[in-house]
Amino acid sequence: MQASTRSRLTLACILVTVLLDMIGVGIIVPVLPELLEDLTGGSVADAAVIGGYLVFVYAFMQFVFSPVLGNLSDRFGRRPVLLLSLVGLTFDYLMMSIAPVVWYLFIGRFIAGIAGAALATATAYMADITPPHKRTHRFGLIGAAFGLGFIIGPVLGGELGEFGPRVPFYAAAALAFANFLFGLLVLPESLPRDSRRKFDIRRANPFGAVLALRKYPAVLWLLVVLFFLQLATQALPTIFSYFTVEVFNFTSSSIGRTLGAFGIGFAFSQAVLAGPLSKGIGEPAVGIIGLLFATTAFAGIAFSADVYQLYLFIAVGTVSGVAPPAINGVLSRQVPDNSQGELQGAVNAASSLATIIGPLAATQIFSYYSSGPETGHYFPGAPFIACAFAVVMSLIVFGVAAWRFELSHRPSLADHPHVPETPQPGQVRVAPIDEDDDDSNPDSTRH
Repeated sequence: MQASTRSRLTLACILVTVLLDMIGVGIIVPVLPELLEDLTGGSVADAAVIGGYLVFVYAFMQFVFSPVLGNLSDRFGRRPVLLLSLVGLTFDYLMMSIAPVVWYLFIGRFIAGIAGAALATATAYMADITPPHKRTHRFGLIGAAFGLGFIIGPVLGGELGEFGPRVPFYAAAALAFANFLFGLLVLPESLPRDSRRKFDIRRANPFGAVLALRKYPAVLWLLVVLFFLQLATQALPTIFSYFTVEVFNFTSSSIGRTLGAFGIGFAFSQAVLAGPLSKGIGEPAVGIIGLLFATTAFAGIAFSADVYQLYLFIAVGTVSGVAPPAINGVLSRQVPDNSQGELQGAVNAASSLATIIGPLAATQIFSYYSSGPETGHYFPGAPFIACAFAVVMSLIVFGVAAWRFELSHRPSLADHPHVPETPQPGQVRVAPIDEDDDDSNPDSTRH
């Protein structure tokens, strides 16, 4: 098999892994409010509170364990960590599918939080096999796979939810297990043994991971940027179902189709717009543009008076998809290649910390402002105003960091991408992925 074919197969493998993982996550979103209402016998506002605590448990465990898994992937390789996380997610969905009482759901989320390193590990994998100057584009592809998963997942979950709120959980378990088998049989290791480093428990915790990266000062600023951005974006899928049920009487099918439409636009922005825009105006400028669109979308959704306004601002929000790959592209160039796993562990920890705070705060705000029109403070869109404020904070910090550290001109600390080692039995050997059509361009030479 030619090197270019092997390289593209590896790229396809990691993208399909992310895609299947996100389908499994998105498939349960439309039916969670109904399942919680069935288990508790309460209202939508009551279900939102419990849903917020479920996200809290998941995020807290991710916050604690993401740096551990990131450092383990720097020591033992990306492949085993990725596969183990998929086994954990399979067990999580099975637990939630048979839940007779609410605390079963909490056990499932506890396990999923520990195992939830798939996306961070996939991002580190992509950094391993991609030259620094192409990482914004490749991170955009990961984001597009992420968004495509949220196209298929909620739509599939909404349609399956018509047969009962538990059916999508069985489907999610099957997808997670299929994802595990796919990676086991096809995906090679991306981090060579001579590029690995020893596992240090002092660095394998949320605070140790951040402190270990403090010698790269721009990293700390960019982690704050991602924290505020994730504070808003992690709250969105949590609160959207409850908001649209309360305000627009959406069914699980309506929720799934709306999130699917959003996913289409979001994936387009990440896969098609992020790379060319970054080449044209630079990654920092693209990040700022994306954050501005996100702010507008959140504020607009909060005050939407009908479904047409809602759809309009959802469409505006899809353009914000250019921000995460641009910011991640800048961030990945701030550390050497043998610290990419640690970096992504820290990124995931920041995201998890935001997920601890964001969804819990959003659901509490929603419950308070949705308890009834007669209370005098009925405003179900209030959580989206809080999300808009968080994105503004992200925008301010990113702007200051871009100016202070001259991020548009800062040289990359990352090395060349690596050739994955001899694959496991039944796998193909792959070459580093650096054969895009634009390689003839002088600007596309490796740093």
